[in-house]
Amino acid sequence: MKVRSSYGAEIRKQNIPIRATLDLYRKAVAWLIPVYDREWELLAGIRDKNRQFNLAEHLVHETKKNRAAYPFDAAFPKMPSYLRRSAVRHALGSVSSYHTRLKMWEKGEITGKPKLTARNHAMPVFYHKEMYRLNRKRDGREISGSREDVIEMKLYSGKDWLWYPVRLLHTDMEYLRKHRAGKRTESPVLEKRHKKYFLRFAFAEDILLSERPEEEQKICAVDLGLNTHAVCCVMDREGAVLARKFIDFAGEKDRIGRMTGRIRRAQRTPGMQNQIARRWRYAVRQNEELSRKISSAVVGFAKEQDCDVIVFEHLEIGGKISGSRKQKLHLWRKRDIQKRCEHLAHRNGMRISRVNARGTSAYAYDGSGKVTRDKENHSMCTFAGGKRYHADLSASYNIGARYWIREILKSLPGTAGSLLEAEVPSVKRRSRCVHEDLLRLRRTMMEKGIA
Repeated sequence: MKVRSSYGAEIRKQNIPIRATLDLYRKAVAWLIPVYDREWELLAGIRDKNRQFNLAEHLVHETKKNRAAYPFDAAFPKMPSYLRRSAVRHALGSVSSYHTRLKMWEKGEITGKPKLTARNHAMPVFYHKEMYRLNRKRDGREISGSREDVIEMKLYSGKDWLWYPVRLLHTDMEYLRKHRAGKRTESPVLEKRHKKYFLRFAFAEDILLSERPEEEQKICAVDLGLNTHAVCCVMDREGAVLARKFIDFAGEKDRIGRMTGRIRRAQRTPGMQNQIARRWRYAVRQNEELSRKISSAVVGFAKEQDCDVIVFEHLEIGGKISGSRKQKLHLWRKRDIQKRCEHLAHRNGMRISRVNARGTSAYAYDGSGKVTRDKENHSMCTFAGGKRYHADLSASYNIGARYWIREILKSLPGTAGSLLEAEVPSVKRRSRCVHEDLLRLRRTMMEKGIA
């Protein structure tokens, strides 16, 4: 499978017309959007995307063999062809999205009539050799040993399109050289974040996912939580737990807790309202960094244990969140962690799977029934038989068991699957499957002689 990664290299502050180039590009996109909306009936009739793009470009760009219907070239003279094509693609995508949402609104599938606006935050693509060039020399001298490297970008000076030397940090350039080795480097996109400009380079690589037979596979079942960031257990097809790990970044948790406490105090204190937004931005950045660390630790553990699949719960929290823990739930980046884990897992040849989340923590892994959470320490619970256990660890066993129960029953013929479900009826209800059910299912398979 193809996996794409990206890296944003910061552009150092210097006297180059990046802002003027970005403004002109956005004006071009805003100019094209009403044109393609007017001609959408003609464009929408073409199914082939390449032919549709060619027609869209011929409508606005004049050549010896083509007379343009709209004076784009007069409004934006000398605009580089690659940048013009980038603007055409962005405008086409905006108009296509608008008409798709309009049809959905007419059918009643979405609420609120969509609006098409020419205002946009489009970022241009700088194609290699035409819009940017790698250049490690300045004034004819090699500068690889300095703290900065130079590339050249074609930018709009206000009158013409000229090549400008653009400084990037030497560490960024070395990272790009290291990580693009053996990979296809795609054209970078200019982006603006936190009042800074970056060139985001993308890399495409072909990854071979694990193809081991199911009998030899190992999975890493992960329970994401608020008390312990992640609890992982490695489990094989027989239900044997081969390794466990508790991932908890206490220092980061404390820093975020202190910052949210300061935000609450500022909200109650007159005269401190102007500090709330700044503190929230800081807390969000801390939370983003925490999700990076959690996902890296999870995938690192799975890779260390030579796992083939990482299994998560399918977490969906809808509706209004209330209660004393609502702020923690709002800051819980469960989807972001899973998304980052998915990317890292694919880069390391592992797959991602998800199971039904209902009841994984509520039921004991040993099949004794519902658990009782401790009021003082919410991480611990008591089973119906009086056994005290870590609630998230028990949940991770249940997550792994639900994955294997699903895979085993899916791989069997219908008759054999029905026979096993009759012998072990608890596996029919996926919202109540626990680790003990997997063990019973495997014992029954052995007794019946089912592989």
